[in-house]
Amino acid sequence: MAKDLRFIGRRLLKALPLLLAVVLFNFCLLKLAPGDAAEVLAGESAAATPEYLAELRARFGLDRPVHIQLFNYVWKLAHLDLGYSFRHNMSVLDLILGRLSATLVLMVSALLLAVTIGAALGVLASNKVNSWRDTLISIFAMLSFATPVFWMGLMMIVLFSVNLGWLPSSGMETIASGNTGLAHVLDVSRHMIMPVATLALFYVAVYTRVMRASMLEVFNQDYVTTARAKGLTENRITLRHVLRNALLPLVTLLGVQMGTMLGGSVLVETVFSWPGLGRLAFEAVFQRDINLLLGILLSCSFVVIVANILVDVAYTKLDPRIRLS
Repeated sequence: MAKDLRFIGRRLLKALPLLLAVVLFNFCLLKLAPGDAAEVLAGESAAATPEYLAELRARFGLDRPVHIQLFNYVWKLAHLDLGYSFRHNMSVLDLILGRLSATLVLMVSALLLAVTIGAALGVLASNKVNSWRDTLISIFAMLSFATPVFWMGLMMIVLFSVNLGWLPSSGMETIASGNTGLAHVLDVSRHMIMPVATLALFYVAVYTRVMRASMLEVFNQDYVTTARAKGLTENRITLRHVLRNALLPLVTLLGVQMGTMLGGSVLVETVFSWPGLGRLAFEAVFQRDINLLLGILLSCSFVVIVANILVDVAYTKLDPRIRLS
């Protein structure tokens, strides 16, 4: 455990230049976009006079040269200050911390669901190649892969919320319910069913195909042939000798797709009004809230980096031949 923690600490230190590059790239990219928060606020208040715009830009620091704004932002980051959201009238760090848990709950649940179902379907398909079961699973994976996330979310709302009335259509919990303890957990769980299923569906298809291909590759290894020659049953060979090695490509894909899943959560959180970072980022784009958007992008980059470090650690647990260095 101590060795793992030292490895994680070293990798986080090495990731600092990468995070700085992400900040510089995002800052320059957002500055190229037309408009700013002052124009949005002035437009909403119907007082878009040049004097009022100049006053807002001076208050937000937007009247300074871009390189000065960049230097001030990086200097604040060095002191763990993500800036201030003038739109929400509170610090960016508090805003992100308030929404991060909702996004992580959604992502982790979807990830666990996708990995579990995808791995199980991949194993079932590889055990009976070209059989009706393999064909059925392949068709399901193809349809899941080709179905747009937002369309699936909307159809689930129409079916399970509007027509059947089984599940809530939006939000993370029932407003003003006053639930606590187990009742609160059950209430949040009911609200999670459709968003988690929608976000996981695409990744179930990907993990099913990857797991099936990986299992078939490992089945052809010499040590599997030796195990069959010893008279071991096919189920024992699959569970004890093939599954563990076949999981390595799946774990690799898991780390790579963390960023993609964060992008997918924007759509899901918007469709289901889920109070997470994705929806907050969506609102920040339209409000030209650059400080908030930069903070969210930096937080997402940090989550992806941490996830990839944990994936490297997971390699060593799955395959003892791999060493941390």
